[in-house]
Amino acid sequence: MPAEPPLRGVISVGTDLFADAVAAQGVAVTRVDWRPPAGGDPEVAALLARLWRDEVDLANRDALARLLAARPVLVDVRPALEVVPGMTRATVLHAGPPIAWERMSGPLRGAVVGALLYERLADTPEAAERLAASGTLGFEPCHHHAAVGPMAGVLTASMPVWVVEDRAHGNRAYATLNEGLGKVLRYGAHSADVLGRLRWMEEALGPALGQALRDLGGLDVRALIAQAVQMGDECHNRNRAASALLLRALAPPLAALDRPAAERARLLAVPGANDHFFLNVAMAACKAALDAAHGVPRSTLVTAMARNGTDFGIRVSGLGDRWFTAPAETPIGLYFAGFGAGDANPDIGDSAITETAGLGGFAMAGAPAIVQFVGGTPADALAATRLMYEITLGESDAYRLPALDFRGTPTGIDLRLVVQTGVLPQINTGIAHRAPGIGQIGAGLVKPPIECFEAALRAFGDA
Repeated sequence: MPAEPPLRGVISVGTDLFADAVAAQGVAVTRVDWRPPAGGDPEVAALLARLWRDEVDLANRDALARLLAARPVLVDVRPALEVVPGMTRATVLHAGPPIAWERMSGPLRGAVVGALLYERLADTPEAAERLAASGTLGFEPCHHHAAVGPMAGVLTASMPVWVVEDRAHGNRAYATLNEGLGKVLRYGAHSADVLGRLRWMEEALGPALGQALRDLGGLDVRALIAQAVQMGDECHNRNRAASALLLRALAPPLAALDRPAAERARLLAVPGANDHFFLNVAMAACKAALDAAHGVPRSTLVTAMARNGTDFGIRVSGLGDRWFTAPAETPIGLYFAGFGAGDANPDIGDSAITETAGLGGFAMAGAPAIVQFVGGTPADALAATRLMYEITLGESDAYRLPALDFRGTPTGIDLRLVVQTGVLPQINTGIAHRAPGIGQIGAGLVKPPIECFEAALRAFGDA
């Protein structure tokens, strides 16, 4: 009998016991990380099985079509009190799902204190803390008011906001102006220079940007993001190209304003020095698009992922305005000199709205340079995007990735696919210090807790 040919390689699916035994004999092993659906939980698997039906698929096609059809246009900058639905002088909006003052993290508390000082509702930080704890303020998520905010995400009446209109569906979304890096309100800083910058943005930058946009008749944000993605941005943590494109469009009408030369120079210089100037615009555009896809009965499309520094929460198109929450995890990534994981606050901010819409961590294949900021390699960025196709309902027809032969970014997170595969959405994010006012101490990657998705799945079972 002829000798059998030597074993050249083995593909091992599931646990590592067999793979380790074969590898110990010097045989090449390709390991496949397979897991049973729903993590092997019979109850969750049964609930999941009931959602794989035609009426849910049809609802998801409708929701995804709405998301992909959105045409966000940047039309104005206005004080929040004038345009944000439900805004009052006593309203304090924040990032993430609902949370009371007593449970707020350090950065969020610091930002609330700063906002109350900025609005002149308190004279000192101590007075601001007493007011915040008094129960007389209306703390609410930005998401409840068609708005989004990065990091702490605090938004109050006098702050100027970008106004983005979805021309396909008629709804609007709002976001604050980006303050830049360093000591900023969104990380909980509230020193005199932080408040002075905010008041300059209210009195000078906001009105100037609003006038420039009205003179232009609006800017097509979808087209701008599409161009930026092909220039190496993913429009969450990397916005260099998008910020440059936005400023290029705004520069002529800003330069033409009837203002003193020194003021016009500052109006151009401050945004020009901020590589994240576009981030808040991208967030508002994604919010407008996802709001258009929200509220489709029986749809399992995820329409929001948000964090308040304590909790991570999701909302799902077919489940109304309910939040499904679990404790937020701490990002894993690269830290600035002198800081480490022990200094980091759990994940915070509404900026994961970009991933929810198919950008950010879902578009990392188009932004290989992002790994210098969040860690990993360009190959990791490609792998991350490829993995996200496994949990999404479709692909963007506007945001295309050169590194993947111009394939559209994975878009439309399906609750069912997340629970079935165990693959969680990839989010790239800044890392905030636990203490207010210190600011960003690094950047990295984070994933939502699976419990959010399992809770939403159970809510479908109860419906």
